[in-house]
Parts: sequence; structure tokens; C-alpha cells
Amino acid sequence: MDVTETLLAHEAAIRLTAFVAVLVLMAVLEAALPCRQRSVTRWVRWPGNLGIVVLNTALLRLLPVTAAVVALVVEGQGAGLLPALGLPPWAMIVAAMVLLDLAVYLQHVLFHAVPGLWRLHRMHHADLDFDVTTGSRFHPLEILLSMAVKLAVIVAIGAPAAAVVLFEITLNATSMFNHANVRLPMALDRVLRWIVVTPDMHRVHHSIRRPETDSNYGFNLPWWDRVFGTYRAQPADGHDGMTIGLPIFRSVRDSRLDQLLLQPLRNPSAPRDSDAAGFPDGGDARHLRRAG
Repeated sequence: MDVTETLLAHEAAIRLTAFVAVLVLMAVLEAALPCRQRSVTRWVRWPGNLGIVVLNTALLRLLPVTAAVVALVVEGQGAGLLPALGLPPWAMIVAAMVLLDLAVYLQHVLFHAVPGLWRLHRMHHADLDFDVTTGSRFHPLEILLSMAVKLAVIVAIGAPAAAVVLFEITLNATSMFNHANVRLPMALDRVLRWIVVTPDMHRVHHSIRRPETDSNYGFNLPWWDRVFGTYRAQPADGHDGMTIGLPIFRSVRDSRLDQLLLQPLRNPSAPRDSDAAGFPDGGDARHLRRAG
């Protein structure tokens, strides 16, 4: 049994094991080395956030196909960009993972730019704190759209099945890592953010200030933000002083699972700018930091 067959045969178990291992590790590190003081207890936020994870996992299991199966079919036909380039197998896997990550970056930018897509994506940004569970908090409809985009990219580039499985495992792990409420040494962070998106780098993206929300879109590789000019090194108010979240959905009640699912239907015309709450250009929104 080769690597691809092993990954496909044990994909569900490998992904679940990786998810639980990274979740537990980051939760322990958050307790030992927290970057910010929590404004809302885990007991309020985690049931909704983890409930979304369970729902999304079940939803994806109900789909007739998986990304890995589609990749396996495409790989068998030799279709797509990468097979046409005649790359060796290892180079195809690396190239496919890089191109898939670029697609995630571009999709993320699109979900911020298009109002209808933003209404789905803003659930991720409405979290009142920033921790490991935020990394998996996405509306089920966004998950379905993301899957459709992923399948289209897989077919277009002819991504090998092994690359797709490895990419999904890596993206899941790095998303939890870079959303973790962990304080890394500054010297280590400066080096790591050239290789992978770090918590300090991505935390800027969850600022209540819109110019900062519309920056640092990367989930895995940090290069795209630098290449496309969406990189911000630090938040204007500092990591301890910045306000996490949006000007709307700041009640503890909004963290409940039912309210998370209904968020796209609520406040449909709510402006994204913090000045909607009276804070020019993100302004002094510090009193919003403590919610509920």
C-alpha cells in the first residue's frame, strides 16, 4: 500500500486525530502562555464554536463526494494543469499544496469584498475572543461554498489525492495554531511569520478596525499577504489593547449555537465599519472589549 492509498484508507481517522491533538495542544498552551486576557469565558463561547465544528463535520460527511475522491478521479485521468507540466510526483504534491493555499487566500479576500459572502463569513469574525476554537468557527453555508471552490481548483490544477489530504490536514492544524491565544517570543514570531501564519500575525485580521480586518488574510502560508499588499505587521492598538470582533453581535447571547446559525439573516444591512457604532475608522472601541 503506497502513501496515497494509506492516506485515503485512513483519512477520517488521521484528520480526527490531528484535529484533536492540535486542539488539545493549543488549549494547553493558551492556559500556560496566554497572549490576552479573555473577555468571555470558554463556557460561554466554546459550546457554540465546537457545536459548529460538529455540524460542519456531519454536513461534509453527507456530501456524495469528498475532495480526496474527486482528486483521485482527476489524477487517474491525468487531467489538469500540473500533470501537463510533467513534474515529478513529489513536486506535484508541493505545487498543488501551494496552489490550493493561494486559492484559499483569494477566496478569503472575496468573502470580505462581496457583501452577500461577507454575511456568511462575518460569523467567523463576530467571535468576542480569539482562541483555538475560532479557527474552526465557520458558517455551514460558507463551508459548502468553500468545498465547491476547492473542488473546482482541484479539477483545474489536477491536484494529486495525497496533496489534497495533506493540505486539508495542514490547513486545519495551522488554522487552529494561528487563531490560538498564545504569546510567542517576539524573536520567534519574527522568524516564524516568514514560514507560517502566526497567532500575532492573524490576530490583526480579527481587529474591530476594518482596515485591519481587511488585512492578513492568510491561513497557512504567510507569503500571499506580502505579495498582494494585504500584510499588516501589528494592530494599531497593540495586541493587549485591540478589540476583537465586530461592532455588531457583541452580546454573550450571540455566542449561542442557534444565534450563530442565524447570523447571516440578522442585521443584513449592518455596515462593516466600526464608525457605525460611533467610532471613526475603528476609533476608540476599547470599551466594547468586554461583552455581555
